[in-house]
Amino acid sequence: MISTVVWGTGNVGRAAIRAVEAHPALELTAVLVHNPDKVGRDAGELGGLGRPLGVVADDDVGAVLATGPQAVVYAASGDIRPDDALADINRAIRAGAVVVTPALYALYDQLGAPPELRDPVLAAIADGGGSLFVSGVDPGWGNDVLPLLISGLGTSVDVIRCQEIFDYSTYEQEESVRYLVGMGQPMEYEPLMLAPTVPTMVWGGQIRLMARALGAELDDIRETLDRRPLDATVSTRTMGTFEAGTQGAVRFEVQGIVGGEPRIVIEHITRIHPSCAPDWPTPPDGDGAHRVIIEGRPRIEVTVEATDEGENRSAGGNATAVGRLVSAIDWLVNAEPGLYDALDVPLRPAVGRLGRRQP
Repeated sequence: MISTVVWGTGNVGRAAIRAVEAHPALELTAVLVHNPDKVGRDAGELGGLGRPLGVVADDDVGAVLATGPQAVVYAASGDIRPDDALADINRAIRAGAVVVTPALYALYDQLGAPPELRDPVLAAIADGGGSLFVSGVDPGWGNDVLPLLISGLGTSVDVIRCQEIFDYSTYEQEESVRYLVGMGQPMEYEPLMLAPTVPTMVWGGQIRLMARALGAELDDIRETLDRRPLDATVSTRTMGTFEAGTQGAVRFEVQGIVGGEPRIVIEHITRIHPSCAPDWPTPPDGDGAHRVIIEGRPRIEVTVEATDEGENRSAGGNATAVGRLVSAIDWLVNAEPGLYDALDVPLRPAVGRLGRRQP
């Protein structure tokens, strides 16, 4: 069994606890938390399993890493604390652990990552013998392995379009929704996530990764942005009220330009209520989905819907992103120490998990 630590118990960490516990090759040996109110609570409770796992949350990073875990699922946010996240991850790598995480956007395409980020990770790998694999929580497979897989089913490919389409009203991360994305803010408010160059910073690595896999030379990466106000005040279950006239929907694209045309596109269409921007693409169930469209011959469209924690599509997206990361751990443990990306790490079947049920 591969001793595994889950570091962080938010939206991603809850799903990680469940994924590690369900994996027959992994053993959950510790959970690291920042919030003192969570210290001492059982991992089963924090992960929403409804039963104890006999592993209690701890906030002593040094003590946990000193036990020599073979793997760490780093589920703490890197959105507004990238330097701290990088330091945490390098600390775990130096302790000899395989680390999987969605927290470091620039390492989605590790070969194209800036030296100031990549070099410290490589130094940590050389010092400690650990490894790192980064894949997106949006989820990464929807912007790399899935579109690349189905692109090979076509005779010709004109455009690859990857879409995330979500109603954020059930998403339990209010600070990100209201302030990073700007939902419920005046239309003149400039959300950090939508500021010029930021979408490219976050998703440009996946554009470059797909271009590399396709043997395509990128001319440029460009961005488009559209925002819509709410026509009426709406209330949400998890985040309260969003006033009429404030931002209610966002649509942006990160475009990989090949031969002067957008050929590889990652598009996000997000709402705080389905009544906002009804003319934009919507998911089949009204809540959320990930869609890949291959414009070419033939035209191919694949829509993936995932639910978790009841009927929560946002949680389902987190869970599948985490599944990709956690399923890679045993492969990474058996591979040479190194810095890996989605083109290196195969998508693993659910060996030993068929028929295993969790509450």
